[in-house]
Amino acid sequence: MKYYNIPIFVPHRGCPFDCVFCNQKHITGTDSEVDEEYIRSTIEEYLKTLPKDGRMIEAAFFGGSFTGIDPDIQRRFLSTAHEYVKDGRIDGIRLSTRPDYIDKAVLDRLAEFGVTTVELGVQSMNNEVLKKSNRGHTADDVIKASELIREYPFKLGLQMMTGLPGDTPERSLETADKIIELKPDFVRIYPTLVVKDTCLEEMYKRGEYLPQTVNEAAELCKELLLKFNRAEITVIRIALQTTDEISPGGSVVAGPFDSRFRERVEVLIYYDRLYDLLKNIKAKKAVVLVNSRELSKAVGSGRENINKIREALGIEIKIKGSDAVEKGECLISEAG
Repeated sequence: MKYYNIPIFVPHRGCPFDCVFCNQKHITGTDSEVDEEYIRSTIEEYLKTLPKDGRMIEAAFFGGSFTGIDPDIQRRFLSTAHEYVKDGRIDGIRLSTRPDYIDKAVLDRLAEFGVTTVELGVQSMNNEVLKKSNRGHTADDVIKASELIREYPFKLGLQMMTGLPGDTPERSLETADKIIELKPDFVRIYPTLVVKDTCLEEMYKRGEYLPQTVNEAAELCKELLLKFNRAEITVIRIALQTTDEISPGGSVVAGPFDSRFRERVEVLIYYDRLYDLLKNIKAKKAVVLVNSRELSKAVGSGRENINKIREALGIEIKIKGSDAVEKGECLISEAG
């Protein structure tokens, strides 16, 4: 089963606060006014390109705090998307919103119109970080909203950020632990980027905010991904999707941007596995097998993991793909 989203961006709709890091028009790459016709045309265009069998499709309201929009507008938007659920052309509706904009009346409305997935913008479970980021909600709001959503048949997604004002690696790891306690179905991890026309850009220019480097963010996201993997919680995205706007030539002023950021994180994980596998062997050469689909991650860009093992352990390694090896595993097939 393959999953597809039909993204319908509602930039900054329903948001009562201007978070220091946020300019939704730059992040989403759109400032289009959303109405029922826009929703229909977006769904219709995507359906032309998506497979009809062996897939699950959700219309996805992203970019704002959907449940903070005027309730009548919510009903109109949801009703329009629900037409496609009722006739079987899509399988559900997902949306993102704030944890302090969730209550039983809101969730009853979402259930009425066929919503299947609710994502909460958590960002941090540290109240000092939330306050410095001008989020306008607390960690307790996240807990209450998540528990309430769990009373309904929705999938729960939680989004977190790293490198926010006042944040530290330790605080991000604590946020991950607290998110794991809430047992979401999936998580997104977004390293903070400094985007044009935001409060964070002004803080950065005044020297009041220092963004993470790419390497710092990748090392931290490595530890976060491993935590969620151990908890069997799927991380569906690491870092914002690269677009014309989300790129150094677009609206990104500073921060840990890398168009292949998740791959960078997974290459680091493979290096650690290779190191642990080889650190105690008495050999100068070795052949290591990994899953064929993950060969590029094990080798790394420019053979970086092979080069780093040579430098660290003095071992020349060859890494080969094998369909018999499970994803994430490394096995020595020859050593001498």
